[in-house]
Amino acid sequence: MSPLRVLGIETSCDETAVAIVASNEGALGGRIVEERLLSQLEDHAPYGGVVPEIAARAHLSHLDRLVAETMAGSGLGWDDLDAVAATAGPGLIGGVIVGVMTAKSIALARGLPFVAVNHLEGHALTARLTATQDDPLDFPYLLLLVSGGHCQFLAVEGVGRYTRLGTTIDDAAGEAFDKTAKLLGLGYPGGPAVEQAAMKGDATRFDLPRPLKGRDGCDFSFAGLKTAVRRLLEEGTAEALPPGPLKDQDTADLAASFQAAVADVLADRSANAIATFRARHPGARHMVVAGGVAANAALRARLDGAARDHGLTLIAPPMALCTDNAAMIAWAGLERFAAGFTDSLDIAPRPRWPLEELQRRE
Repeated sequence: MSPLRVLGIETSCDETAVAIVASNEGALGGRIVEERLLSQLEDHAPYGGVVPEIAARAHLSHLDRLVAETMAGSGLGWDDLDAVAATAGPGLIGGVIVGVMTAKSIALARGLPFVAVNHLEGHALTARLTATQDDPLDFPYLLLLVSGGHCQFLAVEGVGRYTRLGTTIDDAAGEAFDKTAKLLGLGYPGGPAVEQAAMKGDATRFDLPRPLKGRDGCDFSFAGLKTAVRRLLEEGTAEALPPGPLKDQDTADLAASFQAAVADVLADRSANAIATFRARHPGARHMVVAGGVAANAALRARLDGAARDHGLTLIAPPMALCTDNAAMIAWAGLERFAAGFTDSLDIAPRPRWPLEELQRRE
């Protein structure tokens, strides 16, 4: 079978991204042919989070240029592409509309099939992009999808086939990182800032809660952990936290203690999820962690140990493919196209789109 090539567009939040990926001939996985990514971090940093209107306007201003640059850099013509894919949800609806309408216009003008990609499926399948014949990632596998807006365990049983085993009952882990970073004055984005500060901190100094640890099930809760940090800052005793402005070491110790608490929760919940998953799929061998929080090296290391303790091999995409990017959207589009899934040009963008609904649509 000849390699497939798909152009992918990602505009669901604060990254304007375009990529072309190609499948490997006669082997698993694929490669990134060319990609462009424009970060909006500087635009949103003054507000401590993403402003939807600013994000949508930035996508509208830069997307056409990034598509042109990606095509030029790839050395490919439009006739060399097999399909065009775009994130159709979930996400900030203004940005999603910009990406979908651009992809639809390309598909119509160039006579290419259009693939509407669920952003979460992009994360779910990313690890298969970098798989090789010597290190394959076959279905089924257990997925921990952990990002700013999502935190859930899924049994990935095939393209478009997902069974949710557990989810957060309040905040996502990435959201807790962002809010804790804001409380500590570490700026935006919170995840990398907390991780950087934690490297210099004592993770045992502050006794923070581990919500749901030791309980049955695969669900998460992070709101109480975030609230505990806020209360410590507002009401901390002189012995625990000296009055007055936070010293650098206080900030580092709090960041490290918070990160350790998240790691403990993820490891504990992973043990339950692995048991549930293995009961459904006894022969499965892999656990995948994906999403922006998966870029945290300390959490990766803790999850790797948890997976090995329970007989699974942890696979995580390269750091650059954990955060939002167009390569994962192009790859999910490629996998869907190869499986025979394409979409009509009247499909509507969706601000909310649970992965479980993919089966119903197909």
